This record gives sequence, C-alpha cells and structure tokens, in this order.
Amino acid sequence: MFPGGSGEQSETNVKFPKRLRYRGRGKTLATIYKGDNPTQPYNVYWRVRVDGKPRSRFKSFASFTEAKRFADKIVNDIGKGVLASTLSPGQAADALNALEELQRFYQATGNRLSIRFTVGAYCEAARKLQGRPLAEAVDGYLRSVVSVKRVDLAEAVQEFVAVNKPRTVAPTGQRPEIGSGYARQKGKMLQKFAAMFPGHAVCDLTKGHLDKFMNALPTMPRRPAVSPKSRNHHRAAVKQFLNWATRKDYLPIGHRLFEADTMRMETTNGGATEFYTPRELRDMLETADGAMQPLIAIGGMAGLRVAELLRLDWADVWHVKGHIEVTAGKAKTRQRRLVGICPALAAWLRPFRTMTTGKLWNTTESKFQKRFDAISEQAGLTRKRNGLRHSFCTYHFALHANENLTAQQAGNSPGMVHEHYKGLATRKEAAKFFAIRPAKSASNIIELQNRTAL
Repeated sequence: MFPGGSGEQSETNVKFPKRLRYRGRGKTLATIYKGDNPTQPYNVYWRVRVDGKPRSRFKSFASFTEAKRFADKIVNDIGKGVLASTLSPGQAADALNALEELQRFYQATGNRLSIRFTVGAYCEAARKLQGRPLAEAVDGYLRSVVSVKRVDLAEAVQEFVAVNKPRTVAPTGQRPEIGSGYARQKGKMLQKFAAMFPGHAVCDLTKGHLDKFMNALPTMPRRPAVSPKSRNHHRAAVKQFLNWATRKDYLPIGHRLFEADTMRMETTNGGATEFYTPRELRDMLETADGAMQPLIAIGGMAGLRVAELLRLDWADVWHVKGHIEVTAGKAKTRQRRLVGICPALAAWLRPFRTMTTGKLWNTTESKFQKRFDAISEQAGLTRKRNGLRHSFCTYHFALHANENLTAQQAGNSPGMVHEHYKGLATRKEAAKFFAIRPAKSASNIIELQNRTAL
C-alpha cells in the first residue's frame, strides 16, 4: 500500500475527481478523473516543473485500481523528492538512452561519467564556443594539442643543439649557415634555461616558466648584471628553440608562450663607435708583417668584416680590377659586393701581387685574434672592438657624406651607416686616413685606376 491511498478499493466508494495528497496532508499532488472513454476511462493528472515552469501530465487506465496504484506511486515519489516520476515519457526515454550511451562509453574506455556531469560539460563547452560546433573544436584540438609529443626539456635542448651543429660547417672559404661561435653561445643559454626546470617536458612550459627564467638572469652565477642586449640574446635563443619545438610537435602550435611579459624585446642603448685614427692605423700597418699586413689594410681601407677577411682568397683580391670581390658565399649578407681599392690600399697590396691563389689567412680565427692583439700591443695601441671596420665606415661616410655609397661598400644598410657613423670624423681626417701609404711607396707603387669607390 502507498501512502495517500488504501490499496484496492471499490469504485463505488470513490467520489470523482479523486484528489491525492502525500500522507493525506498538504496540497494535492495527483488527481484521478473518470471520463467517457469506454476502454480507458480513468485518467491520472499530476504536475511537474520543466525549465522552471509547471507542466501538466496525465496517463489513462482501464481500471480504477490500476489508476489508483499509479497515482499513489506518483504522490509517494513527489512527496519524497524522487524526480523520475516527474519526467514525461519522452524525457524518460531520453534519460534511458543517455544512460545506455554512457554505459557503452564506460565499457569502451573504463571512464564512468554521470548524465549530470556530461550535460554540464557539454553546455559549458557550447557556451565557450559561442555557436561553433563542438565537433569542429574537437577536430582543431586533435590537430594541435593531442599530437604533441612529451619530451624532456633537457633532452630537447640537446637535440636542438645537435641539429644545429651541421649548419655551422660550410665548404672551405664559404660562409656557414650559422656561425659556430653564435651556435655555441646559443647552446649555453638554452642549457641554462633547461637546467632551471629539471624534470619538465617541453609541453609543460608556461608563460610563468619563461618569466622566471628571464627574471633570474641578473642573479645567475658569474652574471651579476646582465645587460639588456644580453637579455635580448637570451630571449632570441629561447624563441628559436620554442619555434623549433613547435615544428617538432613538442609544443602545440597555439602555445602563446611568446606572450609572456618578459619575452618582449628590450630597447638597448648602443655603445660608442670606436675607430682608429689615421696615425694608429699607420702604426699597426708598419708593425704588422706577413699576411697580417694586407689583412689589416683591407679591413681598415675596404671595411670587410673579420669573418669575411678570413674567408678571403687572393683570387678575390685580384679577380676584378680595382676591386675586392666579396662573393655571396663569403659575405655576411649572402649577397655579392665589390669594394673599391683606393690608391693607398693598392700600395699596401702591391708587394703581394704575386700571390694569386690560396687564402690570405690559412689558420684559425683565434690565432688571428691573438696575432692582432700582439700587433696592437707592440704598436702601443689599445685594441678597439671592430675597430678596422668602424674606421672604414666612419671615414668613408665623412669623406662622401653619402650613406648609400658607404652602405654599398660596407655591405650593410644606409640606416645603419647614418645611425652609427654620422658626425664622428671630419672630411679632412677622412682624406688623411685614406692617404696612408707604405713609407717608401711614393716612387715605386703603381696605383690602380679605379678610384670611384672613394
């Protein structure tokens, strides 16, 4: 027997409509009506709330006993807060179908989900997608995040360094894709980065990790005051690594790590441009011997970079009359250029006219640098960073007041020339610089005819 009713009873004892209350008290929860349908005259009505609004439900029965039993159960369920009875037949069918689908999902994956959790998660996703199909979002996720491989950060850095090593090697006399010194420094920066986050996979990295690394730079061992330029180098190294990691599927393509606050490049204040006076260049040239003399002369009076100088062949000096040819494979910019040989430079090169093959410098850059230091010290000079090239650009621009011409000869941009070399020397000083000749060259040096570069 259900509360609110007396089990089977004769219809003769019932007054219609029959109103049923939970435990005989409170408001009516269900009502039995008797209609005119000869086969199912007894109708049970009750009310449910759908989307917060009351809705009427009913069900017909052939006998009063069946109707009463069903109505008692409805009243009992509603009174106890059992919600199943409040569902419409369609809702009940949907609920059963959902339970069956979740059971199949559990059997396939071992992950048990409830209807409430599943519907809630779907609705939350649908709100975020703002009308876009959920399947479309899932496909995009599968193309990016799900394909990411979990690789230890330190191992990935080692792989990145190893991948870049072949790029530092080039055929003899040619410029490699990246400089070995640059690759070595970049590797050290990234090893420092990986050491700060042991046990982390690349895909674990967050903006917070990048901020922590950049903020720690000023306090790292033996680096108490890292300059903005150095921090920019660290940023560039990390960005190159993360771009490579994205291509390798170690990071999702939409990782957004570069949006970290500390990954924004800093403005750097360029240092003063140091260059040699005409007297200092003369002292160096007169002190130098062997291959160092033409190398210093070309560096100061033709403005080649040190790396370009050390790749230079004697054939490049004599191949184009009146010019030094910097081939695309030897130039920093990977673009061929011709640098005019001024009369004074021709005088310094004249004793080497019989040298037609081979490189001007046959050993390593470190040995060149040590030899240059020794010549500077012997000549009583303080060595200036990139002093030979800076001297050429400074005096050439002062002599011609034409940044386009100087940039063409030096292999850089007019803006760079204008920014770094404007107003550093007078035209008189420049003319004196490009007139430096060997002490005994006046009567026995045949000047080259092409003077248009100066």
